[in-house]
Amino acid sequence: MAPIKFGVGHSVRRKEDDAFIRGQGHYTADHSLPSVLHALVLRSPHAHARFKLDAAKARALPGVAAILTADDIADLGGLPCLFNLPEQPFTAPPYPILAKDEVRHVGDAVAFVVAGTLDQARDALEAIEVAWQPLPAVVGAANALKPGAAQVWPDHAGNLLFDTALGDKAAVEAAFAKADAVAEITIVNPRIVTNYMETRAVLSDYDPKRDHLTLTVGSQGSHRLRDILCQNVLKIPVENMRVICPDVGGGFGTKLFPYREYALAAVASRRLRKSVKWVAERADHFVGDAQGRDNVTTARMALAADGKFLAMDVDLVADMGAYLSTFAPYIPHGGAGMLPGLYDFQAFHCRVRTVFTNTVPVDAYRGAGRPEAAYVVERLVDAAARKLGMTPDAIRRKNFIPPRAMPYTTATGKVYDSGDFAAHLKRAMEIADWKDFPKRARAAKKQGLVRGIGLASYVEVCGTMGEETAQVRLDPNGDVTILIGTQSSGQGHATAYAQLVAEQFGLSPERVHMLQGDTDKIATGLGTGGSSSIPSGGVSVERATRKLGLSLKEIASEALETGAGDLEIVDGTIRIAGTDRAVSFADIARRAGEHSNKLSASDAFSSADGTYPNGTHVVEVEIDPSTGVIRIVNYVIVDDFGVTLNPLMLAGQVHGGTMQGIGQALMEQAVYDPKDGQLVTGTFMDYALPRAADGPAIVFETHNVPCKTNPLGVKGAGEAGAIGSCPAVVNAIVDGLWREYGIDHIDMPATPERVWVAIQHAPKAS
Repeated sequence: MAPIKFGVGHSVRRKEDDAFIRGQGHYTADHSLPSVLHALVLRSPHAHARFKLDAAKARALPGVAAILTADDIADLGGLPCLFNLPEQPFTAPPYPILAKDEVRHVGDAVAFVVAGTLDQARDALEAIEVAWQPLPAVVGAANALKPGAAQVWPDHAGNLLFDTALGDKAAVEAAFAKADAVAEITIVNPRIVTNYMETRAVLSDYDPKRDHLTLTVGSQGSHRLRDILCQNVLKIPVENMRVICPDVGGGFGTKLFPYREYALAAVASRRLRKSVKWVAERADHFVGDAQGRDNVTTARMALAADGKFLAMDVDLVADMGAYLSTFAPYIPHGGAGMLPGLYDFQAFHCRVRTVFTNTVPVDAYRGAGRPEAAYVVERLVDAAARKLGMTPDAIRRKNFIPPRAMPYTTATGKVYDSGDFAAHLKRAMEIADWKDFPKRARAAKKQGLVRGIGLASYVEVCGTMGEETAQVRLDPNGDVTILIGTQSSGQGHATAYAQLVAEQFGLSPERVHMLQGDTDKIATGLGTGGSSSIPSGGVSVERATRKLGLSLKEIASEALETGAGDLEIVDGTIRIAGTDRAVSFADIARRAGEHSNKLSASDAFSSADGTYPNGTHVVEVEIDPSTGVIRIVNYVIVDDFGVTLNPLMLAGQVHGGTMQGIGQALMEQAVYDPKDGQLVTGTFMDYALPRAADGPAIVFETHNVPCKTNPLGVKGAGEAGAIGSCPAVVNAIVDGLWREYGIDHIDMPATPERVWVAIQHAPKAS
């Protein structure tokens, strides 16, 4: 049989893109209903304050349909935190749908205004009278732990949520006692604002005859969203709500969570018996959507004289913001499990503390704890190399887990099933022409510039969302439709899943359709997160397709008067092998008759151990010491994703994640005023995002070693670019600054100002 030209391993162009390029995507804000009402949120201008609110005048304005305050929704539950520590259970403070009497961060929601037009809603918003009594506020994780710091929650003394540990402290202390050298770093992983292209939005419609709500919302998972809203917040049966997710313009983890506005729109439409629509402005996003990262970490490594790693000891403090978002405490705790990286650590210990501050809540952002872990260990490895006078590649090679050790259980209990880490390091250095870097550095110095080269070898864990079910059915016209609970927000799921069908059925992608994001049409779904859609959802699609193929052969065998074992599926037909006698898929659909149940098949898959993609990034930078400006002049990535489903889409995922990492490394940071808690970087005037000109031409290759715990051999790729990029970029910057000025540390973002100031105060600046 000839290779399937649309199957696994082929660079099929994304079938979704034609509509998007033509402006024919249909996002939540594009949806509307007759006589829809429009909503806005009144938000706190203070980081911490008591308040009294009077909406009487605003309610009397023309066009105002409703103004909801905390008193109006006292029957609602709050937003839940779905993670707790089994070894040290904590009590999460309330996360109310609207704040009552006291606000705890700039942007905290205090009222929901519903009116006939947006202008009428804005007039009412401005007419609400609020008497504010500002209170002391605290920002910054380190500041929150200082004695005498302002308290965010009275029940959490010292602003501490939990203080726990992973690993073996005694073994680590013993290793440090016999160490020949110790490397140590303290680094800040700055807070990030997600800034997906499409802001959040919701359209709620209520059917009083059925007491039924329909929410159209841009999310990363319709079922989880429905279940949380119904069970935890609205306290209604899940059968009374349908959630529809149309096209979604970026999510990056942050759109996975339930938000206040979804519940408020549902309540308003139910009470008014009219449809209600809310669309976030960019300003709402900056203060109303969960933010990312924000850790302060001190890490130490015990070293033998020959460069062997003996032990790693980490003290991690993570900022949760003012409230606990859905998975917030899990991000640093789960991420800490990946701190050993690709290295053979026999002793490991990490203290994890989570703290409250008067800032926007923090939760998962592309990578969700794994980028933070990779950044720590890869910066620390470079510090260890400098401590011992070794090269960064040599010290890594000495300590990489070798392929012969697989499966390998890390000091934190992760089980790596496969990989050849030294191989992708070697290949990345070859492509980057690492050996001739000194020549390029000398040439740059003649131009008054400083060159640096750095690398990072990362690992992450994917596919741990749980069980995902896929249904694959044959349509009357002979096409195939996939029904699945994952949710594409730009990844290209429709194309990827179509290739898995094509691999077995030979259908072109145009004949394979995907139905997602509708709780009425799809029975179950976990949504999309943790790079799980292909490692879990892809396996489900492949298995369901295989099942469907067997059923279709049974129907075709009657039509062709032969045994099912004599049949093969080719180009959307089933034929007797070695002959031209065949029946089309459309004919099979018509012939099914009483066997119509055979026109559909379902299967599910859950990865118990997860998958572990890994790779190496090599970055070369050029620094202008007179301005501090950094230019990336070369960027090489060699990744191990197990099996490549679509090389074209894979490159797109890696490029996108890498650009987000470059943005964090060089320019992105949410800055809060330490005095009053104001978000200083609350617009694009102050919050810098990378542009096309900031991105280098990325050379990307794979060095795949198939995953042994995944039936497709895949390892997941959606977040990898954001994980390897930050440490590689900053290691390159530090390399240049260290050789030229003796500067061995700089924090992200390495802005021109920060670099210039470091140079001016450097030991070798003269």
